[in-house]
Amino acid sequence: MSAGYVKSHTDLNGVNTIEFYHPQSNSLPARLLEELAQTIHGAGNDEDTKVIVLRSVGEKAFCAGASFDELVAIKTQEEGTQFFSGFANVLNAMRTCPQFIIVRIQGKCVGGGVGIAAAADYAIALEGADIKLSELAVGIGPFVVGPAVERKIGIAAFENLAIDATMWRNAEWAKKKGLFSELYTSVEDMDESIQRLSYNLAHSNPQAMAEMKKMFWRGTENWDTLLHQRAVISGKLVLSQHTRSAIEKFKAKVK
Repeated sequence: MSAGYVKSHTDLNGVNTIEFYHPQSNSLPARLLEELAQTIHGAGNDEDTKVIVLRSVGEKAFCAGASFDELVAIKTQEEGTQFFSGFANVLNAMRTCPQFIIVRIQGKCVGGGVGIAAAADYAIALEGADIKLSELAVGIGPFVVGPAVERKIGIAAFENLAIDATMWRNAEWAKKKGLFSELYTSVEDMDESIQRLSYNLAHSNPQAMAEMKKMFWRGTENWDTLLHQRAVISGKLVLSQHTRSAIEKFKAKVK
């Protein structure tokens, strides 16, 4: 448990809740990325699953994105590509899953966490769930999550996030841009909304929802290839001395 986990549970209504946790602000090392992608894929293939709620543990951070410890440990471009492909696999699992995925955003989203929020079919957030695409600040770039973020909030807002990589945008900004579907001032109200929507969707026509999801995600059929091509770019950049130095500085700040 100390190294984090991914677990899922399906209730009697067919609401499959997938939960992930990591002690470092719910960051995602390669193992958790793989488990998360496999869990989403498995839920999508389970006839008992009518709708998915994706959430993390804790209050301050929804997801801090990539694990800095693993980024520093990458020694070859192949290792880098493999690591960033983990995010590609999660986003593609969310995209191709036939059920709607509601994502519960209770805290801050950084980097890959913003990508997961963007890949949600419906994101319900709490005030204080600020967002930041910090990749350029550590010498990389939001290449893998970029298509998901751009699809959800548009190219102009995506550029703003990607270029000013050290600036937090608040949850209200994220809602205005379309990243968050709903925004609440209390955890109770947020969870009540999630419960209401997931219950309603669990009792809706699954075939209709699957066709609607295909409609909403039209134009993304090339993402299996595209996101892995983007992972190659990130896998190469993470080896640069600039990136190495930037990551070490970030790790020092955290400590």
